[in-house]
Amino acid sequence: MPGLTAPSDYAREPPRHPALTINSKEPFNAEPPRSALIESYVTPVDFFYKRNHGPIPIVDDIEKYYVSIRGLIENPRDLFMRAIRMLPKCNVTATLQCAGNRRTAMSKSRTVKGVGWDVSAIGNAVWGGVKLADVLELVGIPKLTSVTKSGGKHVEFVSIDKCKEENGGPYKASVPLSQATDPQADVLLAYEMNGKPLNRDHGYPLRVVVPGVIGARSVKWLDTINIIAEECQGFFMQKDYKMFPPSVDWDNINWNTRRPLMDFPVQCVICSLEDVNTVKPGKVKINGYAVSGGGRGIERVDVSIDGGKNWLEASRYQKLGVPYVGDDMSSDKWAWVLFEVMVDIPQSTQIVAKAVDTAANVQPENVETIWNLRGVLNTSWHRVHVRVGRSNM
Repeated sequence: MPGLTAPSDYAREPPRHPALTINSKEPFNAEPPRSALIESYVTPVDFFYKRNHGPIPIVDDIEKYYVSIRGLIENPRDLFMRAIRMLPKCNVTATLQCAGNRRTAMSKSRTVKGVGWDVSAIGNAVWGGVKLADVLELVGIPKLTSVTKSGGKHVEFVSIDKCKEENGGPYKASVPLSQATDPQADVLLAYEMNGKPLNRDHGYPLRVVVPGVIGARSVKWLDTINIIAEECQGFFMQKDYKMFPPSVDWDNINWNTRRPLMDFPVQCVICSLEDVNTVKPGKVKINGYAVSGGGRGIERVDVSIDGGKNWLEASRYQKLGVPYVGDDMSSDKWAWVLFEVMVDIPQSTQIVAKAVDTAANVQPENVETIWNLRGVLNTSWHRVHVRVGRSNM
């Protein structure tokens, strides 16, 4: 496309922070140390996980870049960045999470296929841009529309990047038109992240942000928006990011029997401790994140220091000094909460954390019950092991 190109090799990749753990070099997929996630409510861009399927696109001339809106509409249109910036700007604080977050732990139960993410394929950012509902009004689609006059029911986002799963074609995904045209759903065409222009890894110059939904639907480096009758038929909608029962393996899988994943379930992770730790006996502060999809808040975070026999309720917060209430207007409904609790650790033990969202959804106790061959949506209780070591003093 004019102004934005997709390289065929990795010779012009952007710089990245050296503290990131690289799970795949080409394409580049990396996550920060888990401890970095709890240092601030808003994740710094450098420590926001990087999820890519090919070489990072390059902007040659931002003045020539535009997004095409096509499909089952009466008024197709090309939108340049200057026209997009003239629409009302909106800032949305939203957590994005890869569906494969915590895949490594699931693979310890049985082998799964996919990038080996630990617990940090997640981040919380303030996304700045325009609401997709406002953009679609420019092509004659009113807000709160479920179907266009021509039969369009879904909004497909097509990237400029090239990925092997699409046989060298672009990454693509879709959401229902009803979601795209609902101002309360806060679907954005974002050009800023944490108050600054998007960087290349995160979709410069323009990306989609679909709050409360797995990160795979928030398409980066946006090229085209298509209004279509059926959901996107791309690889990552039809042959990936679906959740199968433990009985399904690569010999008997039928992709058509499952819907594409959208909202992510309730999730909770301890970030102040690694999987295995040595601590001195006494007080230990337990910190981490909890989040749920679909705009559901976090009602409770429970922490156990005896493997799940007894529980303590952790405090939850988003903004310091502002009481957090899961379904209150003062809270960021699309964003994670951070939690903390001080515990006394007299002996070696297993520490466990689990969360409950405002719809009373709870995390499954064991990963075995939700094992699936793609290793997606591991939301089982998070467990870390602590060995108490005596001081020589």
